[in-house]
Order: sequence, then C-alpha cells, then structure tokens
Amino acid sequence: MLLVIVLLVTASSCKKTFIELNSPTSLTPEQALGTEADLQVALRGAYAGLRGVDFYGRSMPIWGDIMADNAYQSALNTNRYTFFNDYSDTKGATAGDGNVSGLWASAYSVILRANNIINTTVASNANVDQYRGEAYAIRALAYFALVRHFAKPYSDDPAALGVPIVTTYNPDLKPARNKVSEVYTLMVDDLNKAYTLMTKYTNSSQFSKYAAKALQAKVYLNMGDKTNAKTAALDVINNGGFTSLTAASHASYWSNSVVTTSKLETLFEVSSDAVANLAFDALSYLYSQAGNYGDLLCADDLYASFEATDVRKALYPTGVRAGLAAAFVNKYPVIQGDLSDTKVLRLSEMYLIAAEASLPGNEADALTYVNYITSRRGATAIASTGAQLFEDIITERRKELAFEGDRFHDMQRLKRNIVRSTNYPATSRTVPYTVFRRLFPIPQVEVDANPQIKTQQNAGY
Repeated sequence: MLLVIVLLVTASSCKKTFIELNSPTSLTPEQALGTEADLQVALRGAYAGLRGVDFYGRSMPIWGDIMADNAYQSALNTNRYTFFNDYSDTKGATAGDGNVSGLWASAYSVILRANNIINTTVASNANVDQYRGEAYAIRALAYFALVRHFAKPYSDDPAALGVPIVTTYNPDLKPARNKVSEVYTLMVDDLNKAYTLMTKYTNSSQFSKYAAKALQAKVYLNMGDKTNAKTAALDVINNGGFTSLTAASHASYWSNSVVTTSKLETLFEVSSDAVANLAFDALSYLYSQAGNYGDLLCADDLYASFEATDVRKALYPTGVRAGLAAAFVNKYPVIQGDLSDTKVLRLSEMYLIAAEASLPGNEADALTYVNYITSRRGATAIASTGAQLFEDIITERRKELAFEGDRFHDMQRLKRNIVRSTNYPATSRTVPYTVFRRLFPIPQVEVDANPQIKTQQNAGY
C-alpha cells in the first residue's frame, strides 16, 4: 500500500507543464529569436562571426595577396602562411590544414546565424526588416568567401562543384556540394532582398542598402556579367550618398581605426574595436613592423609600380628586415586598443568595377571611371586604348586594393597564371592557373563527417 501511495503522489506531481519545459541551453531558433530585441542581439553575433581569425579577422585578407603577387613571407617569419606563400606540393595546404578548416567552419557558423535571423517569425516592421536585410547581406558575403576559395571561378565553369547551400537550421543535415552557378544565384537573390529590405544606415561596420549593392557589383563582376556589375556599381556611386577618398584624406583614412558614420569611402568593414578583437592574432599584427610578427612584406614589383607623386606609396615605407631591403605594409597600422579594421567594400572599388565593366564597348566611360581614381591619388592619368586599357585597369585595381584580399581572386576570375617577383621562392614564381592548390581542399573534418561530400573533394587532394 505504501508503494502504491508513493507512485500516485509521484505521478500527480509530474504535471504536463513541468515535463515539457525546455532547457534554456537547448532552445530552438524560433524560441530564442522571438522578439525584435532578440534579432538585434543575434545580428551582433553574426557580425562578430566575421571577425574569426581564418575569416575576415586575418587569414582571408592575407590569402588574397600572399597567394597572388602582392604580399610575400619575410625570411624572418613565424611560419604563418608558409604553405600559401610557397604553393609547394610537399609543403602546401592539405585537407587537414587548420586555417582552411577554420575558414569553412567560420563561414558556415555565420551562415547559420544569418539563417536564423532570415527565417524568423517575428512580425515585420522597419527594424525587423532592416535586421533581416543585413542578415541576407551577411549570408551572401559568407557564401562569396566560400565559393571563391573552394570552387572553380564562375568564369571557368558555372556547372562545377561549388559549396553546400544551407538556408535553414537542421542539425542533422549532411548536404552535398551545389553547383557554382547555384551558389551565385543564391547570392544575387539574397542581395536583391537585402537591398529591398534595408532602409537605414548605421555605421561602417554594418551593412546598409548600398553596401549590399556594392557586394552585388563584385558578385556580378566575378560572374562576368559586366552589364549588371556596372549598373550596380553606378547605383552605389550615384545614389549611395558616400564620398570618395582624396589625396588629402588618404593618409588619415588608413590611420583611422574607429568605425565611422561619415560615409567617407568605407561601404562596409569588419570591426576590431578595443573590446572585441583578436589581439596578437589580428590582421594588423601580421603586417605591422611595430607588432610581434610583421611577417608579410610588399612585393618589390608592386612597390615599384607606384609613382613618386602617388599618395598610396606612403603606405609602404622601406627599411630592412632579416638583413634585406624591404617595403613594409602600413595599411593596418593600429595594433593597440581599437585595432585597424578589415576593409571589405570601398567606394573606390565601385569606380574600378564600373571602369572594367565598361569594356570593351565603352572606352570613354572606362577612362572616366578609372581616372577618377588616379586623379585622387596623384597618379598619371591612364590614356591607353584596346587591350592595353583593360590591362591598365587591372593594374590600377592591384595598386588601389593591395593588401585588402582581392588580387588573388582577380587572377582566378581572369584565369591567369600568377607571375611573381624574386621575393618568392624560385619554385613558386610562376603559378599556372591549372595548379590544383589554387583551390582550397574541402576540410577533412567535413569529408569524414558528411558522406554526401566524401566523393566531392577537389582534385589533387
């Protein structure tokens, strides 16, 4: 009888409301993101994810220059990014490379955070639409990073294997790789939605309507869609309300590390403020000679391409490192407190996109847009025509966007061999477009965990 009584009391105390309570550590996205305030917090988390050490925080901007012909590893170094500097089959990055795995994991973590905001059921209003629009832009940016590193360029083969598209939260999902074209279609669609939803400008560290349009201009350029690339770039130039960098403001612009609301030049940057930063692992420490590392230097031929009157040359002071003459990189000079931010989208690039996208049909426009930049840098105006004009615009992109992570991807979309200076190892001064290491391997942890992707590894790995 005593046992029966105990069982009855126990059963009656187990009310339905008690046994169905959710653990606060295992809420679904719908439960965690139930209010406008929740979405704002989640959006901050998505932006914070961009700061990952192998994302925009350090590795990715470095790869864009060290795998091309702009940045090289000093003889005095901490062995960071040696594999990417050398391209050697015996030394190169493998599917188990920590930096490569870090990019994959960071990007998909940001995509997860963006997806949860995009798919929210919170009622629409101006703020909610803004947050959702920013999330669409962030997701597009993350996919842009992934598809350009792990897949063939769109200009080579749109039907090639891209990266897995994930747009909803599903912890059991093991997706296969989508086609390159499908990833680009998603990015264009995301950025159209972002452009429509966003109505507010906050500061340079958050996406705005015209920052999304600027990213779309880059996406279209990488697709080889010059008409849409030019249209998007001109929309930013003519309607965005941003002002361009001039010779007089150039030095102070690059020495400033604080997020701004002035709408001067920066369309979007990844912030590393005095509280939220990577400390010694930040991008600025790999370039600054005042920091602990200063491993990476400016290639001699790039430095020589700047005229004496070009204000950009001042960003590359000369000196000696490891007993050798060197040109240092001073685009990220702040290594204490509010560290130098990573520039992602700038107004000057919109002029360069408009210039390149004007060719071959409209050389007059191409010259107008490219010389808008040269005239504000103290450089000689470009006056070439035909094929040489195209080359001069690509060279101007190299000079203007140096050490911002773009050069390698230009070589990829143009399907060009990379020809490097004597600053690089003799075995890797010419890197043909066909070298398999110009695509990153799908990380081994993903291959091991995902049977769908096991047979989809990039060739050579």
